[in-house]
Amino acid sequence: MAEIDHAKINWDEQGQPLSSQFDDVYFSKTSGLDESRHVFLQHNQLAERFAALNDGDTFVIGETGLGTGLNFLSAWQCFLAHAPAGARLQFISVEKYPLQHSDLEQALALWPQLSELREQLLQQYHAIHSGFQHMQLANGRINLTLLIGDALEMLQQLDGNVDAWFLDGFAPAKNPEMWNEQLFAQLARLAKPSTTLATFTSAGFVRRGLLTVGFAVKRVPGFGHKREMLAGHFQPLDAAAQPSKKTAPWFARPEQPQLASEQRHAIVIGAGIAGCASAASLAARGWRVTLIEQHENIAQEASGNAQGILYLKLSAHATALSRFIISGFGYSRRLLEARSTQQTGNHSTATLDTSDWDICGILQLGFNDKEQKRLDALTAHFPESLLRPVDAQQASQLAGIPLENGGAFYPETGWVNPPALCHVLSQHPLITIKNNQHAITLTRDDEQWQVHAENTQIATAPVVVLCNAANVAQFSQTQHLPLSRVRGQTTQLPATTASHSIKTVVCANGYISPARHNTHTIGASFNFADDSQEATLAEHRSNLALLHELAPSFKLHLATEAIDVATLKGHAAFRCTSIDYLPLVGPVAQHEAFMQTYADLRKDARLPLSQPCPWHKGLYVNTAHGSRGLLSAPLAGELLAAWVCAEPLPIPLELAQNCHPNRFALRALMRNTPE
Repeated sequence: MAEIDHAKINWDEQGQPLSSQFDDVYFSKTSGLDESRHVFLQHNQLAERFAALNDGDTFVIGETGLGTGLNFLSAWQCFLAHAPAGARLQFISVEKYPLQHSDLEQALALWPQLSELREQLLQQYHAIHSGFQHMQLANGRINLTLLIGDALEMLQQLDGNVDAWFLDGFAPAKNPEMWNEQLFAQLARLAKPSTTLATFTSAGFVRRGLLTVGFAVKRVPGFGHKREMLAGHFQPLDAAAQPSKKTAPWFARPEQPQLASEQRHAIVIGAGIAGCASAASLAARGWRVTLIEQHENIAQEASGNAQGILYLKLSAHATALSRFIISGFGYSRRLLEARSTQQTGNHSTATLDTSDWDICGILQLGFNDKEQKRLDALTAHFPESLLRPVDAQQASQLAGIPLENGGAFYPETGWVNPPALCHVLSQHPLITIKNNQHAITLTRDDEQWQVHAENTQIATAPVVVLCNAANVAQFSQTQHLPLSRVRGQTTQLPATTASHSIKTVVCANGYISPARHNTHTIGASFNFADDSQEATLAEHRSNLALLHELAPSFKLHLATEAIDVATLKGHAAFRCTSIDYLPLVGPVAQHEAFMQTYADLRKDARLPLSQPCPWHKGLYVNTAHGSRGLLSAPLAGELLAAWVCAEPLPIPLELAQNCHPNRFALRALMRNTPE
């Protein structure tokens, strides 16, 4: 994963940005905003199309070339002016050379009429790394997904349908990679019969290329001194000539029931970070959500720690887990910013307090030669904005205490209080929380799921999302999923005058966080054998031993030898993991029917089977986040909502398939192994 190649900007005498890479302007010197409105809004008929939306509808715009974000803000402003309050806008933009935050701020300052929207974008424009970077604005009514990288490579990984295309790369003569037949084919693959397209250029080869893939485009009057531009709509070609949209049936999207806005009701079982994030993502899309929790309060299990570490456990290899974690980290980081500030149109008054989270950085120590070599290899594979090598002196300065080892420093991350985040996510007028309700069985009748406790029905709805960790396997519909649980315990240590100097999270086999409310969190144990849900003295002692292994100075700064272990408080819970350590996010199939339908894969794993997957209609899971839930579960909530609402996926299709619940049964068939 290379460092992002940010845009190299020059500024003209009017303060307008110019691209050094392409020797071209970002927008018209006459008026960039008027140009955006003329080319992209007017010729995609957006004002009229936004006004025709219904509550619950999502309109999707795809763009080649985010640039300064001017088109995005212009479309957002138009959407607010014309769309009904219950409609949503999803904007997907490819950008190989994203602007630095300071350059973006300077460029958009040219448009004071967009200042309110600009500030929301700038607040979210953090932790932007290669790949898919998803963010929520306007309390979830506006979604922006940045595809950071080569346009063709990024669009090939996108799964979904686009309603309107903005083609806004630099001039074709100066940026030919953005204008070619392969990219035009991707525009067609992601289009549908009602999709429109507009671009500032009128180049003949662009027009011919778009016509070839099925866009009926014509030259129309351009903006300002530009005599002509191109605009049109998608007219599907013969199926044989059409770019393939086929997905393997076991990963294809289930047919979605046509529900009126008032019928959009989902039950989410489990009110930890996965359940609260799923509920929040569905509520942002206008769904009523009944959030069921077996305990008296939410966030009592693995999401109940006083301080959860936003720790990127990365691999030097481009594993699916590392890719998911990087995208998830960016989303979680931006989510904390969004939920700490009251945004315009926010439905909720609940926000995170400054004492609920801190981007203080995480320092991972190379505690021996082998670990240091591993960290050296890791830092060589990632940009310094994500993690960088540090020696012992640098590590000591960052941590605020003497350390004997260097390691790797993650500057953009830190810690959060998970119960506070769960509380904020669940505070939405469309979310109803039912505490002290232990869901035991699921049945489906007359297009509705019924959730039952031991003797009573708790709730009924057309959609159910299972987020109750390893307890997902207690239901007959999901008992085949290979989930395991691992006990973990954290320990709360009283801060001392000396320990308040600890400025960053320090970790190796264990970790310690900076003080919150005069208390440090240390841990965390991994215990596969103990089924106890209570904190034990043995694991408090184990956590203290891990702390002392981090650095001898912790023993002195925290005066741990004087602590009576019996007086320590902590939190014990069970993490849920899968056998490949990736989460399970997506729709659930009828397991026995699935194994029968695709049984021929046991004979030949490459058979091109096309039988539709036998789904449990309206049943989904979001679980198995292990010890990475704060980084993976919020983005998984957005992925889950995209499955439910038939929206473009916020992560690459291949990565969504790596997280799909069907992957385990599929592997058993293809490898001809027992289930």
